[in-house]
Amino acid sequence: MHSAAQPNHPSTPGDPAARDLGIVVGFDGSPNSELALDHGAAVAARRGCPLTVVITYRPTIPGYPTDDELPPDPEDVARRQQAEAVLGGAAQRLTEHPGTVSYLAIEGDSVGALADVSASAQLVVVGARGRGGFLGRVLGSVSMALPSYARCPTVVIPAASEPCDGPVVVGVDGSQHGRRAALQAAQEAADRGTSLVLVTALQTPDSGEYWFPLRPGDAAELVEEHRTELQDRLQQEIAWLLERVPGIEITGEVRRGAAAAVLHDAERGAQLLVVGSHGRGRVASALLGSVSRAMLHGARRPVMVVPPRADDRAD
Repeated sequence: MHSAAQPNHPSTPGDPAARDLGIVVGFDGSPNSELALDHGAAVAARRGCPLTVVITYRPTIPGYPTDDELPPDPEDVARRQQAEAVLGGAAQRLTEHPGTVSYLAIEGDSVGALADVSASAQLVVVGARGRGGFLGRVLGSVSMALPSYARCPTVVIPAASEPCDGPVVVGVDGSQHGRRAALQAAQEAADRGTSLVLVTALQTPDSGEYWFPLRPGDAAELVEEHRTELQDRLQQEIAWLLERVPGIEITGEVRRGAAAAVLHDAERGAQLLVVGSHGRGRVASALLGSVSRAMLHGARRPVMVVPPRADDRAD
């Protein structure tokens, strides 16, 4: 067992070879974090990449550079030992894992530490709930905050998550961020040997959300015309994805309703739901878009939130 300072590796989006921590799992010993550990271990085994298990602990009193010469605080030593003991439980759970596993006990804030680590990770996996938070912060708050700051995709595992062999489902909205999420979802479907379903929302003027806005005066026939237009866009998106991730089955669905409600309904039977962290919504400039945030509340299946790349255009 070993501890590490927060890493400071350069970000290399889209280059798995440079992300040497592989699949990172936030672990605190809670049942939900054990589900996250199982999920992350399965992904690492499937991809043949390293698995890194991370726990954070908070010092009794924040340190300063001049404190290096002071003897360690006994309470801080105890917290670190407690964190390493929890990692020992993770190691026992991973005795049959076929790949390389590393364990990091990091002093500091959970969200900040995992966000820093994400710069060297292909994927970060956390549970939606925990036992009190990486020895200091409720894991539920971590799972809601981390996707806003992570520099790689984040998967949040709900407490009641059960294995499912259904398709990967991704929400798309015509934005560059949505296309990036769709490409990530296609790669996930290929890795898992399953199909991909693209879902977009046809929203009515009174829905209060506007992925694809409709004029209040649109008649029913114009709504249907708009549905056909969206279906055509989905077919174009499918063709674009198949050029980059060939060999998988991809279908597209236009569903009437508000975006979050449509995706909550679409996640039934899905083994993974993928959303972008930003989109065309009214709060697209927020750190985490309203739809992606809504999907993390009450999800029944694992949710992957894909961050934008630095070169993604704003919509």
